[in-house]
Amino acid sequence: MTDPGPGSIELSVVIPCLDEANSLALVIGKALAAFQREGIAGEVLVSDNGSTDGSTEIATKAGARVVNCPVRGYGAALQWGFEAARGKYLLMGDADDSYDFSQIRPFLDRLRAGDKFVMGSRLRGTIDKGAMPTLNRHLGTPVLTWILNRLFGTRISDCNCGMRGLDREAFFQIGAVSPGMEFASEMVVKAAIVGIPITEVPIDFHKDQRGRPPHLRPWRDGWRHLRLLLWHAPDQTMTLPGLILVLLGSALVVWQIGGPYRFGAWLFDLHFMVLGLTLAMLGLPALAMGLAVHAVTPDRRLRRARFLGDVHRWFTFDKAMIVAGLLFLPGLACDLAVLVHWLAIHRGPLLPVHTRLALAGALFIAMGFQAALLGLLVGTARSALAPALITQAPDRQLFPAPQAQPEAIPVHPRI
Repeated sequence: MTDPGPGSIELSVVIPCLDEANSLALVIGKALAAFQREGIAGEVLVSDNGSTDGSTEIATKAGARVVNCPVRGYGAALQWGFEAARGKYLLMGDADDSYDFSQIRPFLDRLRAGDKFVMGSRLRGTIDKGAMPTLNRHLGTPVLTWILNRLFGTRISDCNCGMRGLDREAFFQIGAVSPGMEFASEMVVKAAIVGIPITEVPIDFHKDQRGRPPHLRPWRDGWRHLRLLLWHAPDQTMTLPGLILVLLGSALVVWQIGGPYRFGAWLFDLHFMVLGLTLAMLGLPALAMGLAVHAVTPDRRLRRARFLGDVHRWFTFDKAMIVAGLLFLPGLACDLAVLVHWLAIHRGPLLPVHTRLALAGALFIAMGFQAALLGLLVGTARSALAPALITQAPDRQLFPAPQAQPEAIPVHPRI
């Protein structure tokens, strides 16, 4: 039978599967019943991830199409399934019956209305008793969702919900490639980066029917989600915090050159200069790494702070050398002044003001040296990567497209 190809039907329900024999037929049956009830031209596609319990045979008998993903992982299975899907729209959900595939209509309505990415929200819907661990419900998911919203400007309530609808082309535009559980967060992160709006619909969340321990490992997979969020927002996690620390620390150092100062019972003495040095030296590597990461990474891969866009564009090798000189020379002048005075008094004890000048000079020399090294790194990286960045195409898939399967394909036409 000839493969009708992508977009030949309206909706593909894509279900990742690894040993889901206990619940798979029930899940597929719900989706197919929804197709018939709602008059949807659709298919159920099971992306099997190496099941050994007969899941593939069960899925085929239940009326689904099965593709076999050769790479282990939740994200890998979904990507393989999305590549093989023939629907204009894609709806993903787990095979354990925790997500109710009879609730297809709200997702499809939003997609038909023009939304590109529709997420379910368990926290705005109904959660059955025992369906979600207390720690996940009240700590893990809310905290990760809050961090994601702060870093990437999204306004979702449940970043870990696994029932989601997407326009097929929007998925490939997003370009998510993680093979593991963090794929779920990467979808949201990259949708925000490329400017695809995310809408939500409340859903019911049920106690799973898998009859075995879940594949999810809360602490391990939670950490993988968190680190992915941090990796994709270097401005928010490195550049901006580093810049704030450098400015604050430098201001304290410069202020204390003429110290100490007393305001009532408060004495601001050399210890505040040491605090300023500490803050600036902590901020320098963070600022440098944030600028460097942006210099060598294509725009579509990272969340960029808008008000730092001019800084990233302005910071070139030539500008870095100017900044390095403007920092290094005053620092050198401070230390030379202290050295000349020390020699003039025949290497005797220095006054407190000279100690302050020496500390300030050390900071400015370090900052100038760091700026020069960063400029060299940025210039080298941009020069080396420019041809590749001009010619490379955006990543569309993690794996090659699966081969068309000749067996009969159950497609449920619109009633």
